[in-house]
Amino acid sequence: MKLAQTLGLTEVQTEILSTVRTFVDKEIIPNAQELEHADTYPQAIVDRMAQMGLFGLMISEEYGGLGESLLTYALCVEELARGWMSVSGVINTHFILAYLLAQHGTPEQKRHFLPRMATGEVRGAFSMSEPELGSDVAAIRTKAVRDESGDYTLDGRKMWITNGSTSTVVAVLVRTEEGHERAHDNLTTFLLEKPTGYGEVSPGLTIPGKIHKMGYKGVDTTEMLFDGYRTGADTILGGAPGNGFKQMMDGIEVGRVNVAARACGIALRAFELGARYAQQRSTFGKPIVEHQAIGFSLAEMATKVEAAHLMMVNAARLKDSGQRNDVAAGMAKYLASEFCNEVTQASFRIHGGYGYSTEYEIERLMREAPFMLIGEGTSEIQKRIISKGVLRDYRL
Repeated sequence: MKLAQTLGLTEVQTEILSTVRTFVDKEIIPNAQELEHADTYPQAIVDRMAQMGLFGLMISEEYGGLGESLLTYALCVEELARGWMSVSGVINTHFILAYLLAQHGTPEQKRHFLPRMATGEVRGAFSMSEPELGSDVAAIRTKAVRDESGDYTLDGRKMWITNGSTSTVVAVLVRTEEGHERAHDNLTTFLLEKPTGYGEVSPGLTIPGKIHKMGYKGVDTTEMLFDGYRTGADTILGGAPGNGFKQMMDGIEVGRVNVAARACGIALRAFELGARYAQQRSTFGKPIVEHQAIGFSLAEMATKVEAAHLMMVNAARLKDSGQRNDVAAGMAKYLASEFCNEVTQASFRIHGGYGYSTEYEIERLMREAPFMLIGEGTSEIQKRIISKGVLRDYRL
């Protein structure tokens, strides 16, 4: 049986997935090792993804996108991450910004950004985190102060922005003192347009340089420094201040399905590599796959790949149906990321000493899998969401 198959897909979904899978096998997997080890931005691959319409996958047809579901998007991400996880990162933050605009943007903001985002001409990113706050979003310090003209001045420091230098519009969550009692109600999302590159890219806005990481290479991760950066009130997402927290949490919910899909893709690739190596390598006169220890390990890996995929698909379908999916997304992200790391390590063990060599693909996956544990909220954050959500229906 083939793992990670999805029942009930339409002909269009099947066709899109088939196209992406072929693209991954022919253009991503053969080039991923070299690009990843050199930490090189995969420009040719990104250009090809734009041609295929992947930047506009969930943007409605009204704005020039394909108007597909979260499920279609997540299954495409699974395929891309199977090839090279960083490539899925290039479209992930772009997709979250497009989702935020579609759900919360003013008509003018949608018309201004979405058609150009659908083609990949405008590239999106989003920023919540700061150097000292981690998952404590209410503690955001970067401030936007309104002056008498109605414009805002931003000061502060944002952290961990994927596509920080290659994006041309960033959704930034900052503090606007609206006088609300709840800290969450004093947060606002600004849509800031900027040029690509490093250094002071706009007056008062600096992208200092690329953060060097253990894995997740090729894609740029940066800080963002504001020092007297001025912007108009019309750049507030949705037009009114104080709604930033709710908007960003909505975006993070679909982002968690995305990270679950990425984890599924890495796990599936780790299984494929382990199963192939186990049939090619022989010890004690037979292929190691015929040793029960290896056979049992492959059985556990396959079951984990399948379970993670099913939970990810369920979370995506729930969101597509319009139902609340915070618990399902949290469960899918938690389970898929943990299983991804377990499956990758099991495949690494099957490879033995060769798994430690940079010539073998599994070495790269061993550095990429841990990012799934922390991206879009750690496993511990997911457990908090799950326990609170489950107790809504099991409260005494």
